Order: sequence, then structure tokens, then C-alpha cells
Amino acid sequence: MSDPHLNSMMSNLYWWGVPTLFRCLHEGPEGHDIALVGVPHSTGNGTTERDQHLGPRALRNVSAVQRRMHSDFQIDPWTVASVVDVGDVPFPRANDNEDCIEQITNFYQPIDSCGVRPVSIGGDHSITGGIVQALGKGKITNGEPVCFLHLDAHTDVFTKVDHFLGAKKSAAHWGAYLADEGLVDPSHSMQIGLRGHARTLDWLEPSYEYGYNVVTMKEYRKRGAAAVIAQIKEVLAGRPVYITFDLDCLDPTIAPGVSNIEAGEKGFDIDEAVGLLQSVRGMNIVGGDIVCMMPTKDNPNQITALTAGAVMFEMISMIAENCAQQSSG
Repeated sequence: MSDPHLNSMMSNLYWWGVPTLFRCLHEGPEGHDIALVGVPHSTGNGTTERDQHLGPRALRNVSAVQRRMHSDFQIDPWTVASVVDVGDVPFPRANDNEDCIEQITNFYQPIDSCGVRPVSIGGDHSITGGIVQALGKGKITNGEPVCFLHLDAHTDVFTKVDHFLGAKKSAAHWGAYLADEGLVDPSHSMQIGLRGHARTLDWLEPSYEYGYNVVTMKEYRKRGAAAVIAQIKEVLAGRPVYITFDLDCLDPTIAPGVSNIEAGEKGFDIDEAVGLLQSVRGMNIVGGDIVCMMPTKDNPNQITALTAGAVMFEMISMIAENCAQQSSG
């Protein structure tokens, strides 16, 4: 279509055309700024909640409707940066979690080598371990460990057991083994929104022992958003920031289709979550992921998939804004 207005209208019809992430071209990362990646992996969770591998396809199916400009930033991320959908990580041994984590790392290493920043949709939370095994101390971080902005109902630093129902590098362990490998700097990382229904009273101890900066949901409510955002800015300033966003940090009323849902305490609403994400605006964001979507438990209006898309759009827009500023500077 030659008419740009008609083309824009058609590009926002999620039921039309080939469902790439946000209508981006499907090609390799070379020569681009941002790589969108699907990671359809669910054997790192180790529970019966295994439909998380359907998350990337669910987001692809609805993301076209969210291919818009960013009204707060006053940018069109799709024109100020080169964004591509590089496809899904292949898992020929999908039921072998340890093999899958290595497949993820192998997939992301060329992306890092190209200097392209990945934004990913999972998949259970074990995918973060595989991704950061490729990015930590890599090209994008300039040889430094990543520093997490981690929004989650759970710590995922569970060192009291050596595996999660058979998975070693599981959704419950990546926050610990990445620190052990020196690929993440806990002292300059934030874990925010923790409110999980813990199995043991010492569930937060490993995070404190590793040196993570922890803000539980109760602490967030008591301190308020402004104080927590100020802490994020102080802790992460000048660092290579990796954002990992577990959808279970959100309240179940707005994100019902998630694994390990936590309904016993109010989670973030979307405005609170976006405010926390935007606290790292302008920082060196090296990548991000959204995890733990369960499309088979979503509402018929696909609200969880749409919410995941909104979170992904925030990550893309912040990185795209950085790219635009670097090219103009």
C-alpha cells in the first residue's frame, strides 16, 4: 500500500497478515538495533503449569494492535530504531531443561556479538538464565556483569534445594547461579514486588546473602513508589541494566493467565509496573524479557497477552529512545 495512513491502519489489525512480533521484519540481527525473540520453553518451571511455551505465539498474535508511537516519550520506536523479529529459539530436546538453557545461550551469543539488544518473550523464568549466560560480560555490556531490574512475586534465588523437580538451571535458581558465575552483580540489582506464598520462613535469605537489593510488596506499599524509584536510579545508575519482568508481579485481576499465580496479596497495577520500568529510562538497557505467561489460562479477551505486549513495548521504546539519542549525538 502506498498510502502511509492506510498502511498504518492495516499494520494495527492483529488478525491480518503474518503474526511477527509487533509487525517487525523477520530476519537475522545483523545491522539492527533491537532483536525481538520468542523463547517457547516451559520445562524449567518443573510443575504442571507447563503451557508457558505458548507465550511467544500468543503475544505474536496480538502484538500488532500495540504497534504504536509512545505518547509519553514522543517517539515512534519503529522509525527511530531498527527492530526485527529474529524468531524463536529452537528446542529439539524440549523436555530436557538443561539442554534447553544451553540452546538459549547459543541462540543469544550471535545476537550479542552483533551488538544488538534483545527483548524476549517467554517461556518460564528459567529463560533469563540462558539469556544472561550469553549477555553477561559480553559485547553489549562491554565485559561487565549485568545488573537486574527484576520485577517478580518470587525471588528465583532458591539455594535451599539443588533442583526444582529435576531442573537444575530452573526458574527458581537463575538468580543464584548467574551470580555464582559472575554474570550478574547482585549488589547493583533490584528485586521488587516479592509477595510469593513461601514454603519456608527463610525464603528471602538467599537474596540477602547474595546481596540483592530487595523490596517486597509490603515494603513497596509502605515506602511508596517515589522512594523505590529513587532507590532504583541510585542502585542501577551507570550500569548495564537487564530488565526481567515476571507477569506474576502484576495483580491477578489484570494478568490472570500466568503460572504460579499469587492471589493472596495485591500485586502491581499496570501503571505502577510501568512507572517502575520507566525508572531506568535513559540508562544503558542491554536487554529485557517478559516471562511466565499462560495463554491457556488467559481470559477470552487475551488481557494477559495484551498486558505482556504493553510491557514489551515499554522495553522496546526505552531502548529505541537510547538508540535515537546515540545516533543524533
